[in-house]
Amino acid sequence: MLENYDLHNIMVLDIETVPQYSSHDELPPVMQKLWAAKTKYQRKEETPEDFYTNAGILAEFGKIICISVGMYTTGNGFRVKSFSSHNEKDLLEEFATMLNGRNPSLILCGHNAKEFDFPYICRRMLVKGVKTPVQLNLNGKKPWEISHLDTMELWKCGDYKNYTSLSLLAAIFDIPTPKDDIDGSMVGHVYWVDNELERICAYCQKDVIATAQLLKRFRGEELIPEELIVYV
Repeated sequence: MLENYDLHNIMVLDIETVPQYSSHDELPPVMQKLWAAKTKYQRKEETPEDFYTNAGILAEFGKIICISVGMYTTGNGFRVKSFSSHNEKDLLEEFATMLNGRNPSLILCGHNAKEFDFPYICRRMLVKGVKTPVQLNLNGKKPWEISHLDTMELWKCGDYKNYTSLSLLAAIFDIPTPKDDIDGSMVGHVYWVDNELERICAYCQKDVIATAQLLKRFRGEELIPEELIVYV
């Protein structure tokens, strides 16, 4: 089935998110109460203050700081670009403008993207007043009308209980690891404490490349040579 897809009409993406504030103390009082209520059953024995480091995973309390995208090019190449900013609306508008200039039938692909990246982008666009590009607008569509690809879903092979990380799949398919510097649990600290947005973008791009390589493996094809990966 995958071999029927035109790789040149697939855009691989990944996002990096962080809490909207550097600490729980900076949250407006009303949001502190709503945070405590929202995470009541997730926190277990942790306090709302301690659990706030996880706020980036929830679109109501987090924000996007980087969206990295990649496109397959002729001759088994791959082109990667990142949209990043401390101003989330600027980032989302730039990303939306790029998608609006692409084929409306462009297929978006990510790892666990159907559960996280795609809906997170749509929710943050709603919050920031950015019109959702047609490739992301799924309202009213039936499941079989959605052409998004998710490498984690492809790996499930029908097993709805299974979760497998990109790092694990990269390892078993002999794909260079995307986690050789930081991992997702460190992004908030690297952003709010170290102030290293460029480092986060580099990490995000590695995830995009690993996902693109994984899709090639799923198709039974050779990996993209490192020398044919272009960073824009």
